[in-house]
Amino acid sequence: MSHDHTSQPLPAPCIIDFGVIINRDDIRRLLNDLGRVHYIHTMDEQIQSEGAGWIVEVFSDPQQATIVANHSLYLNVQSFDYLQLHRSPTQETYFDLMQDHRCLRLIPITHSPQSTDFNSNLDAATIEAMVTQVLAAKWDVHLDNNEDY
Repeated sequence: MSHDHTSQPLPAPCIIDFGVIINRDDIRRLLNDLGRVHYIHTMDEQIQSEGAGWIVEVFSDPQQATIVANHSLYLNVQSFDYLQLHRSPTQETYFDLMQDHRCLRLIPITHSPQSTDFNSNLDAATIEAMVTQVLAAKWDVHLDNNEDY
């Protein structure tokens, strides 16, 4: 005798403060707003490199690499099998991007309330990129307005 139960879909996962995330869209959403991070790259639990930088882009493309260079991080979620979300003993959240024996740990750098000098937290390349984007957007608006005449 079989029971015909109407199966209800399972609720979406709910991850709070720690856990493993395998959905690439969830990983991308989580990493998108990190901003400045301290990163530690390990292979087989041996530190290969570490430093600080800005997350410039988070994307999902099987043909492109994750690149960490010149204080900039371009993170391809397809470079990793999963993300493990942790809490430090001081209750700070950090993220381990895992792929086989490789781990790219991202520790968000928070700005202290005493830090009032916005420019001191930005390097020259970041400021230049921001200004370029603003000027390009202004130029596009100017061109669009001139096309109406």
